[in-house]
Amino acid sequence: MSYAFPPPALPAVPIAGSDALFPVRRVYCVGRNYADHAAEMGADTREPPFFFSKPADAIVPGGGKVRYPPATRDLQHEVELVVALAGGGSDIAPARALELVHGYAVGIDLTRRDLQKRAKDKGHPWDMSKGFDESAPLGAIQPATRVGHPASGAIWLAVNGQVRQQGDLAQMSWKIAEIIANLSTYVRLAAGDLIFTGTPAGVSTVLRGDVLTAGVTGIGELAVELVGADE
Repeated sequence: MSYAFPPPALPAVPIAGSDALFPVRRVYCVGRNYADHAAEMGADTREPPFFFSKPADAIVPGGGKVRYPPATRDLQHEVELVVALAGGGSDIAPARALELVHGYAVGIDLTRRDLQKRAKDKGHPWDMSKGFDESAPLGAIQPATRVGHPASGAIWLAVNGQVRQQGDLAQMSWKIAEIIANLSTYVRLAAGDLIFTGTPAGVSTVLRGDVLTAGVTGIGELAVELVGADE
């Protein structure tokens, strides 16, 4: 079979301690999964998990220079623990969900907050506020065989050396196994899927030239520099 033009490269993320790459199939994200962040976004109760997506090629493996996106005056950061799946299925039981996890990484969900707010106010989809180019910087995946399945540990993000977000994985309203199980009631999960698991409070606006550093205890760190479109 031939193609009308060369197909794009498959997005992939390095795996720590390995020459192999993790091929990315889909990228799912959990909204408002930390109570303090839910509160700063206007919610005051523990809600059932809800999900949105980013395109696989929004991933920026290893971070580094990330181009500041167009059409926004309020780009914001959200540091997250990211789950990388090596298996999947539908209607997965929470008791076996962690068996499907290949590993974990540090990710940043960049958000055009002004576009998101306008979309919410009008009842429109969020796609252009979340799924834009280079909106998902991601560190190397740490295999679960090495780091286990983290249920607690510091999660943080600093801008130009000043800490903006600081929380603990134990504060997640919905735990990793619950997230996987719930998501699998909506879609059939598969190897290569990534799940961003939510962010603690402290999200704030970032500008061109800012340097973002983020980390999760036991998983690693990630650094991003926001640059102009031509850099």
